[in-house]
Amino acid sequence: MAYNKNPSDQERLVERAIKDFESALINYAASIIRDQEKAKDIVQETLIKLYQQDPEKVSQSLKAWLFTVCRNRCFDVMRKEKRMTNMDEKTLDVIQDSSDDPRRAAERADQRVQILSFLDRLPENQREVIRLKFEGDLSYKEISDVTDLSVSNIGFLIHAGIKKLRGMLTDQTI
Repeated sequence: MAYNKNPSDQERLVERAIKDFESALINYAASIIRDQEKAKDIVQETLIKLYQQDPEKVSQSLKAWLFTVCRNRCFDVMRKEKRMTNMDEKTLDVIQDSSDDPRRAAERADQRVQILSFLDRLPENQREVIRLKFEGDLSYKEISDVTDLSVSNIGFLIHAGIKKLRGMLTDQTI
């Protein structure tokens, strides 16, 4: 098969999605299904589905489209398996800044694990919108598109969830 020197619109859209959103999608999917490898498979399926779409219809709302399809696929997988498993702290990938010294990187990894364990104590709707906001970097409008919740409800859930997280973190440091 000869190399196509002029990538199609679909190929360019998928390349953009991979470059801009693949990591966030994997983290988001893993936060839902609690399995890093399955999360990667789900993101792969999401990208394949993207390739099958009309680029003109999805390119303007690409981020929201990707997170919606990824979310729905996660729920499909969970329904199929009919079970939920706890997140294994050992499977968490900690992204480290190459300029960090090992001690600082370890502290940040510990903080991330602690925050994620606190996040798991929040109600599911607060957990999801906080993950979409901070792991997926979605706007309130994009989160609304993904979850079918109103923008004002998104704001309330994020505010209430962060307030609870702050309380948990404060209680932990006393």
